[in-house]
Amino acid sequence: MLKRMFLKKAILISATLFAITLLYLIPKERIYNLKVNSEVEYIDKSILTHTIYLLDKNNYLGMTKVVISNNDINIKAKELLEALISNNDKLPNGFKGLIPNDTKINSIKYENNLIKVDFSKELFEVKEQDEEKMIEAIVYTLTSIKEIEKVIIYVEGEILTKLPNSKINLPSTLDRNYGINKEYNLENYQDVNHVTIYYSSKDNYYIPVTKYYNGDKNKIKIIIDELASSYIYNTNLMSYLNSNTKLLATEQELDTLFLVFNDYIFNDINTRNILEEVAYSISLSINDSCNIKNVVYMVDNEEIYKTTMKILENY
Repeated sequence: MLKRMFLKKAILISATLFAITLLYLIPKERIYNLKVNSEVEYIDKSILTHTIYLLDKNNYLGMTKVVISNNDINIKAKELLEALISNNDKLPNGFKGLIPNDTKINSIKYENNLIKVDFSKELFEVKEQDEEKMIEAIVYTLTSIKEIEKVIIYVEGEILTKLPNSKINLPSTLDRNYGINKEYNLENYQDVNHVTIYYSSKDNYYIPVTKYYNGDKNKIKIIIDELASSYIYNTNLMSYLNSNTKLLATEQELDTLFLVFNDYIFNDINTRNILEEVAYSISLSINDSCNIKNVVYMVDNEEIYKTTMKILENY
């Protein structure tokens, strides 16, 4: 027994000495070269991006981002508008701008939440089927700048009040009430209201759709009901909100809206987790339609999630 124990210790000591000798004999350069090579990607946080609305492959204006050089309102507005010009080759894959090629921006002037933009006459070269969407893209892109609420469009110094090909009349001053990706569900042209709902796309961006309807329906309820219903007839617009989700109550305090839901708002009831896509779709829709800056999500009198305008702007 003692002999076997001694033999095991001798073998262990010999193996250890051999390993030490081997390490000593191997050149240091070879030891250092045994390190795993790995590439580290550094992200330059100084890069500025901003929201823009561009046409996707399914003919919807989608909410995405482009790189900008400056946070000055006038410079930022000009760069975003230049990104909307259709020959721009720096846009995200799958998107295109709607402003005709060779269109120039003659001037931009911002003052008191209003921006005035004067385009060259090439703006009139837009195709008839793209006219309204071009105006929607311009208005939604410019009003994504938090200081801008209203837009006046000029062409060669004249306010644009009628689209050149379709002859559709435009308000002289435009804002988000103009709508985007419009859908009409009207029985008549009296007592018309609208709500803008943000759906998810298959490619991870949001698509706002302005729905027109008759009557004075509760906009918050419309948003939740629409996002919770199956959007079967158009697979390009998706919602991750469970169809069993119920909005139980709402309460507003200044610019904050409290939404009380049942348990189906959760993606996982055990972790009480709400999907970011669900919160963003609801919050973006409420902000656009009801001018609410903060949305608090609650279940059983407990706050489970909160979105603010700052979070939405940095999306």
